[in-house]
Amino acid sequence: MNKNLQWIYYISKRFSLVDSKGSSSTTTRLSTLGICFGVMTLIVVLSVMNGFQMEFIDSIIHISSYHSQVKDVEENSKLEFENFLRQNKNVVSYVQFKEAQCLMTSNSGKESGALIRAIESDVLQKDEGFKNELNVVYGEFDLSQDENIVLGFRLAQMLGVSVGSKINLFALSGSSDTALISQDRTFTVAGIFSCGYAEINSTYAFVNLEAGKRYFNSSQNIYGVKLKSQNSDRSFQKEVKEKFEGFTPSVWRDYNRSFFGALRVEKNMLMFFVIMIFIVVAINIYNSMRKLVFERRMEISTLSSFGAKEKSIQSVFVLRGFSIGVKGAIPGLVLGLVLSFNIKTVFLIISKVQYAFTILFTSIFNPSMKAFVEENSMWQVYANIPAQVFPAEVIFITLFGIFSCVIASYIASKNVLKIKIVEVLHEE
Repeated sequence: MNKNLQWIYYISKRFSLVDSKGSSSTTTRLSTLGICFGVMTLIVVLSVMNGFQMEFIDSIIHISSYHSQVKDVEENSKLEFENFLRQNKNVVSYVQFKEAQCLMTSNSGKESGALIRAIESDVLQKDEGFKNELNVVYGEFDLSQDENIVLGFRLAQMLGVSVGSKINLFALSGSSDTALISQDRTFTVAGIFSCGYAEINSTYAFVNLEAGKRYFNSSQNIYGVKLKSQNSDRSFQKEVKEKFEGFTPSVWRDYNRSFFGALRVEKNMLMFFVIMIFIVVAINIYNSMRKLVFERRMEISTLSSFGAKEKSIQSVFVLRGFSIGVKGAIPGLVLGLVLSFNIKTVFLIISKVQYAFTILFTSIFNPSMKAFVEENSMWQVYANIPAQVFPAEVIFITLFGIFSCVIASYIASKNVLKIKIVEVLHEE
């Protein structure tokens, strides 16, 4: 550290020690706490929001859309295309499937529209993401028999069926070689699944690929491809278009575009509102620094008279703002990460506390209703959402908290350059 930085650090430290006992100490502490709680709140809120959103996104990508779907794969090109996928270092897994829309009917007389997907029977072995996201709640995900079918939980409820029940694909979409209406497409429910996205639970059903070839359009082959990084989807799409003429590759961003857009807007607006905490704190620091500059005008004039440059004196106050930012942001970072990684416990504690207060107030003001008081089940739902911490977001939030203080201090300390040394010394 050179001598100029040494004396800047020394003077800033001395000012800080003096102000810790003076009238500015309260303002400084409040500013530090504001940064601390702002960083902590933003990390926790975004982590919970990330977990909430990723439950939807992961279910859509791993069960429904894949990272990329390649359609119009001709039979005579299947082997070549599969070799390309096996040799591509960016591809994690791939499965072949067919799909169609249908009207399902059950023996109980109930009916419901559904998207029926014919998929390889060993999909759970080939696709780890599919296996992790699809939670079988009743029966098994068994597509080894051509007559077996696996339904979404909500779809099974609408049809009034359970494991072992019979259903019929009464009306089925497709091309000219597909029978529109038939009473012969009967399947046995082998399992019922649930996932993090309600639309999949209420519309999706799975049969094996052989059944799909029998009842669906047998000429259309679709491949679902999982990549190492979901952000490399566009480059994979371009590569397929260049190597295989006539194939139609699409990516996960093209599916549910409005839904993903709504999630992004929701997250951006949430970040905007919480960042307002930092802006309020920065304004507070700005006013505090202006007051500090005024109170230290004698010391500033003395330093100037001994040859200190105006920029160096200004750096003293900027360093002070940096110190406030670090003292607030680092504890806020630690608290935010601790709460994020233990968010389930936090929500359960909030649930118990709210329940205790509700019981207390009900016992005091309306004892007859005490027996009907229950815990808020939504806290249990929130507790089961795993918070996801993204390092890039955490770093951005922490640095934003620190530099909001630095910028506020820099703007406020511009008054240093306006102080006239002779006038100050004359007044003193």
